[in-house]
Amino acid sequence: MTTQVFGHKSPDTDSTGSPIIWAWYLNEVKGEAAKPVLLGEPNTEAAFMLSHWNLEKPEIISDVAADAPVVIVDTNNPAELPASINSADIRAIIDHHKLVGGLETKGPIDITVRPLACTATIMVDLMGDDAAKMPKEIKGAALTCILSDTMEFRSPTTTDHDRAVAEKLAADLGIDVSDYAAQMFAAKSDVSAFSDAELIRMDSKEYEVDGVKFRVSVLETTAPEIPLDRKASLMETMKTVCAEDGVDDVLLFVVDILKEEATLLVPNDRVKGVAEKSFGASVAGDSVVLPGIMSRKKQIIPNLKV
Repeated sequence: MTTQVFGHKSPDTDSTGSPIIWAWYLNEVKGEAAKPVLLGEPNTEAAFMLSHWNLEKPEIISDVAADAPVVIVDTNNPAELPASINSADIRAIIDHHKLVGGLETKGPIDITVRPLACTATIMVDLMGDDAAKMPKEIKGAALTCILSDTMEFRSPTTTDHDRAVAEKLAADLGIDVSDYAAQMFAAKSDVSAFSDAELIRMDSKEYEVDGVKFRVSVLETTAPEIPLDRKASLMETMKTVCAEDGVDDVLLFVVDILKEEATLLVPNDRVKGVAEKSFGASVAGDSVVLPGIMSRKKQIIPNLKV
């Protein structure tokens, strides 16, 4: 059977590119039938990557069949995976997030979880000498993933190794990192076609803090004025998203990549309290600027208090 390789729901660049990279490796190097799939529509930056490198958009699936062989990348959280994931035959997990628990496998599997900024960096390492065999479009996908997850090395999750792997890929491709990253971020920042609900869910994860369920959403952009101009309607739509998704509140952070700061929308007193207790912020209105806050994984989630 063909192994399906996929990342998390609401696929960002890493969860779009890494399945493509690893499926290539399994097919072309290991001789194992594999195909990348997605658990939703890719975001605008991921769509730019597919177009720029002439990569076919993977099939979007809603669930997995019992005993279907799968490889999970860029997550290990069952809440971000198909409902039937524990009935599938999970063959491997490649990730860079904390272990959440809840996945069940049919037997012993290969698990690689490393404290690096990007899943694609880990994949290049796992390939070893075979990484040199990657065609330009696969190298391009890997480079895009790393530049996305590190926000062109600005994110505090960035390691020296992520930077070294990205710079080697860029050199192999003859690409200027800054010029290419600017194109990526411009694509990511073009969110005019998305509804408020789509924006809230586009890059979001559910987390529970002391019994309170949050949808923690991040919009990384070089044009923060675009989503912030929609602040009132976004905050109104948060009520609908909470009702539909079964969460208590939405925490929406608009991350300004160039200024290296986040603006948190503050629609109610609970979110005001979260901002003050979690980040030591002083909140006076319906939003608050948080200097230096860029990473959900390293700076937002670990600090959340209610």
